[in-house]
Amino acid sequence: VQLVESGGGLVQPGGSLTLSCAASGSTESINAMGWYRQAPGKERDLVAVITSGGNRIYADSVKGRSTISTNNAKNAVNLQMNSLKPDDTAVYYCNVVTKSWGTRSEYWGQGTQVTVSS
Repeated sequence: VQLVESGGGLVQPGGSLTLSCAASGSTESINAMGWYRQAPGKERDLVAVITSGGNRIYADSVKGRSTISTNNAKNAVNLQMNSLKPDDTAVYYCNVVTKSWGTRSEYWGQGTQVTVSS
């Protein structure tokens, strides 16, 4: 599975943006798609994930101001974030988990920078 991310950039506090991730390859075995982020000097943390069954999980820090969604083909995932704060500044990574014949695999995008600053 190959992942291509887009949508990062510079946003003012209180603004919004949407991150997009398109998957190609063996997308029929995708079990979950999500976004993680890593700020300088910190670990990579979960932001949001959506499973193939439609279940959504959000980090407490973004709950209520973020929405994760997939397309009908379930080979692309979007993360809409509102009311952005400087603490949201990080490199955001798309993550895909596949399950096939009992084997779990994980894939990462190259990362896209989100900077929240005035």
